Amino acid sequence: MWYRSEITKKLGVQYPIIQAGMAGGVTTPELVAAVSNSGALGTLGAGYMTPETMQQAIKQIKQLTDQPFAVNLFIPEIPNVDTEAINQANEWLRPYREALQLTKPEVKQPSSSNYEKQLEILLQEGVPICSFTFGVPDKETIQKLKQHHLLLIGTATTVQEAMINEVNGMDMVVMQGSEAGGHRGTFLGEFEDAMIGTMALVPQAVDQVSIPVIAAGGIMDGRGILAALTLGAQAVQMGTAFLTCLESGAKKQHKEAILHTTEEQPVITSAFSGKPARGIKNQFITEMAAYEKDLPSYPIQNALTKEIRREAANQNRPEWMHLWSGQGPRLSRQQAAGEMISKWILQIDERIK
Repeated sequence: MWYRSEITKKLGVQYPIIQAGMAGGVTTPELVAAVSNSGALGTLGAGYMTPETMQQAIKQIKQLTDQPFAVNLFIPEIPNVDTEAINQANEWLRPYREALQLTKPEVKQPSSSNYEKQLEILLQEGVPICSFTFGVPDKETIQKLKQHHLLLIGTATTVQEAMINEVNGMDMVVMQGSEAGGHRGTFLGEFEDAMIGTMALVPQAVDQVSIPVIAAGGIMDGRGILAALTLGAQAVQMGTAFLTCLESGAKKQHKEAILHTTEEQPVITSAFSGKPARGIKNQFITEMAAYEKDLPSYPIQNALTKEIRREAANQNRPEWMHLWSGQGPRLSRQQAAGEMISKWILQIDERIK
């Protein structure tokens, strides 16, 4: 059968479909479990979670499914706190805070302590699979996780990044094309130099690395899945496609924006987090565009806008929210995750016949 591969065997799943570990509350335990119960691989996006919240979510997932699932973590980035840049950014953000009746947040020096505690929770809870974004774990961490029999999935946006994942000992790698929504996993060189489309990126990576390749970026239905497999990928990772499903924890305004936008509206912006990400163009992106090159680095800018984004959702101001989306929004649907997966499998079967 078309869906049997080295990856499905290693992951212990029926279908070569991975739900992306979208951080920020989208990947509820209900979504992760629904995907895994449907024969694909659900992923908890734990990048922004505290270790305690992450552990609680893992326990909930275990109650909802006995199938394999994954947890996605962010490799920590620790820039120096630039007080002058923060003060300037706060001045640019002041009109939004005033309109939403917010005060300036306290900015703390980023550290790796949260990430290190998250790794310990993975081992305590016996999580079977872990994926990483924004870099590759050091070899010592990889060795420790593998001693506890975790399967490790890396993320890359260039062939060279894929090769680094392989050399460091990752078991498989997600090749994330420029069509992808939200933050991409670029960690080597400039983001602009890694804007390679999925269709060009995947076969080149397949030819250069021996670990299994997972295709991501702009894949929204059975046609995209089959195309990726034809290019040599052994599985796909899908984010935006799951963001609008019933079990998703995305804000209502976010779902509605994706369901009612068109392919040219998702643009690249650093305004929300200090790191380039693809989201639906709105007032905040447009007004902050002039300042992007002078904003504090991620994750500091992300911390500065956190309450603005949250309160904008609470006050129904989608024009100031981060509305992450890939380039295929016209293909988005609002239905149960299991129904979507079944539909995609049927689409592939029909095309193969």
